[in-house]
Amino acid sequence: MKIFCIGRNYAAHARELQNEVPSDPLIFMKPKNALLQKDEPFYYPDFTRNLQYECELVIQMCKNGKYIDKKYAYRYYDKIGLGIDFTARDVQLRLKNAGHPWELAKAFDQSAVLGEMLSISEMEAEAPFTFRLEKNGEIVQQGDAANMIFSVDEIVAYISKFFTLNIGDLIYTGTPAGVGAVQIGDQLEGYLEKKKMFTVEIK
Repeated sequence: MKIFCIGRNYAAHARELQNEVPSDPLIFMKPKNALLQKDEPFYYPDFTRNLQYECELVIQMCKNGKYIDKKYAYRYYDKIGLGIDFTARDVQLRLKNAGHPWELAKAFDQSAVLGEMLSISEMEAEAPFTFRLEKNGEIVQQGDAANMIFSVDEIVAYISKFFTLNIGDLIYTGTPAGVGAVQIGDQLEGYLEKKKMFTVEIK
């Protein structure tokens, strides 16, 4: 099982971090042990002083595929959910400034929260899904799939040019504006439409 992540897929988020809007999907990966399953606690790592949440829609592949045409991409995923791409922002900035890869800031243990996954139909796959993240009961992020720079089908097609997609692979599709820091004691709750998908306590 592979975990693919898409960076800067909402223009407002790219601007808030003073990044350029990409012309192609910006892809990075996390290892399997980065997964933090639904409602498990997250333990604040000791290598960062600026841990930030990035809430995103997640899709799960249901077929193996390579060089997938965009118009057939919907056939290759059947579940959608919500997750968090935890980022050690201070570590990431240090690595970026040195011209180094981001893995230490993005791919560490428990850095990929995965909430409940829901089945979707072919028609629902193109719905304008909305989602939000609450921190300690207050809304801190709101997203709408209609505002993604690259749609789910475009992302699937693009990734499959470089990597074989396999059953069970996950794709984190990017985060909207509003990313921010967490502290020990915070509680994060993610909602897809009106359904709560996960709760994460920071310990």
